[in-house]
Amino acid sequence: MSTTTIPAPTLQQIAAAKTPLFSRPAWSGIIFCSVILALLPVLNLLFPAGHVLHISSYTVALVGKFMCYAMAALALDLVWGYTGILSLGHGVFFALGGYAHGMYLMRAIGRDGVYQSNLPDFMVFLDWKTYPWFWSLTDHFWYCMALVVLVPGVLAFVFGYFAFRSRIKGVYFSIITQAMTFAFMLLFFRNNTGFGGNNGFTDFKRILGYSITAPSTKAVLYLITLAFLLGALLLCRWIVTSKLGRVLQAVRDSESRLMFIGYNPLWFKLFVWTLSAVLCGIAGALYVPQVGIINPSEMSPANSIEMVIWAAVGGRGSLLGPIIGAFSVNGLKSWFTGAFPDLWLYALGLIFILVTLFMPQGILGLADKLKIRFKSGKERA
Repeated sequence: MSTTTIPAPTLQQIAAAKTPLFSRPAWSGIIFCSVILALLPVLNLLFPAGHVLHISSYTVALVGKFMCYAMAALALDLVWGYTGILSLGHGVFFALGGYAHGMYLMRAIGRDGVYQSNLPDFMVFLDWKTYPWFWSLTDHFWYCMALVVLVPGVLAFVFGYFAFRSRIKGVYFSIITQAMTFAFMLLFFRNNTGFGGNNGFTDFKRILGYSITAPSTKAVLYLITLAFLLGALLLCRWIVTSKLGRVLQAVRDSESRLMFIGYNPLWFKLFVWTLSAVLCGIAGALYVPQVGIINPSEMSPANSIEMVIWAAVGGRGSLLGPIIGAFSVNGLKSWFTGAFPDLWLYALGLIFILVTLFMPQGILGLADKLKIRFKSGKERA
């Protein structure tokens, strides 16, 4: 009996077998949407108001805000869609990044505030005499940018280490993350903690010496947000298509089996949890100068639940889906709150129920089903 030997794969074959970041249609869609988004601030600057090609400053600011939300939804999908960790507290990481950047913007006001003091207006109003220790050096831009990364990252690392080491998972983990963000919200609402109380930080005037209300500054902030969103998308996609990504999906599908074959899920979960928090913090830092305010309401549990809805509506476990979901839900919210302001929460709840029942894979999953049906119908014809 003859035996045949199978030749070992060559390096070229191994390289060709690697999962690409995105398919060609996906790359085409990403590039097309990126170009369209990048054109909005350009059209705002080039054409005067009333011109058919003019894009209003309001639209530019609104889309910039949506991109920050999309980045937060992308960060949530990395832990929920690919690792099976449902967080109901990502709003706290988003807000902490916003507060770190917001304090730099408050100090950049200088003596141009209402009270013309070296202290921010909220500190003068609340009778603070000096900066608390945790706001030291926050007049330096790059120090605050380090805080944007380190504060959410350290909090997520410490919280995640004790939670994952204790084998807390499922609905119990979701509940304690919601309790965490609610506790931080109550802390930041207090006037004596140095975070501005109910009003938070607002009335920003400059960033790196440039007027924050100037159209050119807003355009630069918008384009930086777009660049960070694309960078976060590529980073997350690279992770989930790598060996690390396969381990993360094994944690999601069968953590006990993964432990049986010799892996310790703790450090994999801790890594992806901390990275997700950092991405959320960066999204919050980009959000603040474009919206012009940061206050404790950004930490409300409802905001964290909305992030979950964005990911679910777009299609969790796909990375592109949460971005689509964030744009879709927030676009609908902008219209709905203008037309029917008292009914938005009911509409949001209905959307989540309908998606759960009839579109469990979200918008992207529905598109895939329609594409398969179209192909099968074409083949039968």
